[in-house]
Amino acid sequence: MIKNVFSGSVDYVQILDETGNADQSLFPKELDDKTLVQMYKSMSFARAADAKAISLQRQGRLATYGPMVGEEATQVGSAFAMRPQDIFVPNFRQHGVFMARGYPLYKFYLSWKGYEEGGAQKDFKSTAVAVPVGTQMPHGVGVAFAQKYKKTGAVVVAYVGDGGTSEGDFYEAINFAGAMKVPLVSIIENNQWAISMPRSRQSAAETLAQKGIAAGIKCVQVDGNDVIGVYKVVSEAIKDASDMNPSLIECVTYRMGIHTTSDDPTKYRPDSDVEEWKKKDPISRMRAYLSKNGMWDDHLEERMVQDDAKAIDDAVAQADAFKPDPKSMFENVYSFVPDVLKDEEEKAIHSNFWQ
Repeated sequence: MIKNVFSGSVDYVQILDETGNADQSLFPKELDDKTLVQMYKSMSFARAADAKAISLQRQGRLATYGPMVGEEATQVGSAFAMRPQDIFVPNFRQHGVFMARGYPLYKFYLSWKGYEEGGAQKDFKSTAVAVPVGTQMPHGVGVAFAQKYKKTGAVVVAYVGDGGTSEGDFYEAINFAGAMKVPLVSIIENNQWAISMPRSRQSAAETLAQKGIAAGIKCVQVDGNDVIGVYKVVSEAIKDASDMNPSLIECVTYRMGIHTTSDDPTKYRPDSDVEEWKKKDPISRMRAYLSKNGMWDDHLEERMVQDDAKAIDDAVAQADAFKPDPKSMFENVYSFVPDVLKDEEEKAIHSNFWQ
């Protein structure tokens, strides 16, 4: 006997197309004009701050940095969907989420300068930046399990790249989430390239979202360059997760720039691909929508650019003026400083290097 015991499918969601036209039947009713404009401003600010970070790195003023250009809609849309009590778990490219959720920009630059104080998340609902591929996912599901256990009502939103979905950490996390019914929303930021590895060689699966089917969780694919579509999908997923129904969301976007400041993408991908994706740029399509609906014009754009430049320059100046505390290297690592490190801590504190 042969019978079908399972069949599944993955929905694709797009509300705002490449020309700035919106599907009003899917448009979230709670998004008013003010919020839509703020979404656009947040994406634009994130791109400008990102460009400044690259410039600072090239000047030797920041460490190796992974830009986010092209992925602003995925990050800002999901950030706006989060509630104040929700916790997000990043990898190393969710700069737009940090900024949209109000993380001080000077501290953001401090973290990429290598100062511990810049990465401290004590008063900000996130875990620290995770550079090893996929290792943040078990952290995310663990934090989510803690929210369920403590009955906090918070949902955890964890981010992973397309390359990270090939790691065992990813599968273990979504399987645990499904089996234990924890409040976790996992977002695949599918930017088509895991350094020089194309999505086509990363997995034979038609979508990355369908990997959630095996974990028994809801999965959906969304146009990751559509900030409104991302907002809608993530908002609905957070509501589901609040009822202990985790989900997996694949945001289809594109890394228009370099993987990190030590990368040269011209060695492995054609410029023609980049040019095609530029036509789907998340910021230009949102501006087109706002302009068509009387919410934006050239004067507002010029004023925003000027305000952003000043805010970024002020943050850079504040970061440059920062004086590190040597104690920060020994705090937030262990529950107490081991004896073996106490001598090193004393020497660091009294070193002339910090004066």
